[in-house]
Amino acid sequence: MTRKNTTTRININQNPFTRPINIILLSILCTVLWGSAFPSIKIGYQLFALANDDISGKLVFAGIRFFFAGIITLLISLIQNKQFPCLHSSDVKGMLLVSLFQTILEYIFFYIGLSQITGVKGSILTASSSFFVVLLAHFVYKNDKLNKSKFFGCSIGFAGIVLINLNGISSADLGFSLSGDGFMLLSALCFAIGSLISKNICQTADATVVTGYQLGIGGLVLMLLGFLTGGKLSHITLTGVLLLAYMSLLSAIAFTVWTVLSKYNRISQIAVYNFLTPVFGALLSALFLGDLLFTWNNLLALILVCIGIYIVNVQKVSS
Repeated sequence: MTRKNTTTRININQNPFTRPINIILLSILCTVLWGSAFPSIKIGYQLFALANDDISGKLVFAGIRFFFAGIITLLISLIQNKQFPCLHSSDVKGMLLVSLFQTILEYIFFYIGLSQITGVKGSILTASSSFFVVLLAHFVYKNDKLNKSKFFGCSIGFAGIVLINLNGISSADLGFSLSGDGFMLLSALCFAIGSLISKNICQTADATVVTGYQLGIGGLVLMLLGFLTGGKLSHITLTGVLLLAYMSLLSAIAFTVWTVLSKYNRISQIAVYNFLTPVFGALLSALFLGDLLFTWNNLLALILVCIGIYIVNVQKVSS
């Protein structure tokens, strides 16, 4: 098989994924979609009658979501390129590593960890993935070093995440547990590692194809783990199926767009937008689950996150 070179040099002004306005809009699109997953997951648990401690059932639920997200992504690639989506043999190992870290391990740690702590604390700990990406990028990329602006911007963004969850924090949340807090931090770290591996492999491989296979294989593994440990979806309704279809579609779109953005831009520049995910998650949860929407901490959190994103990105322009 002749390897197709996907690294053809594109003038920065011609590449839509490097234009500042497109980076902003596409990054926000991804975070809105991922944010909508928060209320979708909660509603999905109700529709499929999954108990809070039913980790196996939740793995089946997540596995189905990501498996079909992978199928959708590969179908998009097939339609776009008019040929069967395939990877070069030298890219398979990298794709499997992305799947291992960014789908399998990330969500195993996520579901186990979240079952041990409150959703408020989980939202805050999940946001640490942006810190991990910026920190790891410092050691991996010569042109993406950590500096005061990046650290300050990330700190401001993280403060917004803490603020949006302020009303839900109690004294019981201040302790640390390995199976709860520890696993949530490991989940965030796995996302960061997967992001860096994905950026590297997509320099030579088609980002859509890599995303499709990593999601599909990761989803299949999660499904098998769930089934083998006794998990199942016993309460099936049309509404539940439609919700699951939406979640698969949002994952396919968000992961593909995010992977392409990470391919063409400094990964720390993109990672800071991740702070918007729990903000949109809180706002959309309030909208769909009936909580208060325009509270002072919600609005101030959004402002802080936007300031943090600006600080991280303005230093990139001036450097």
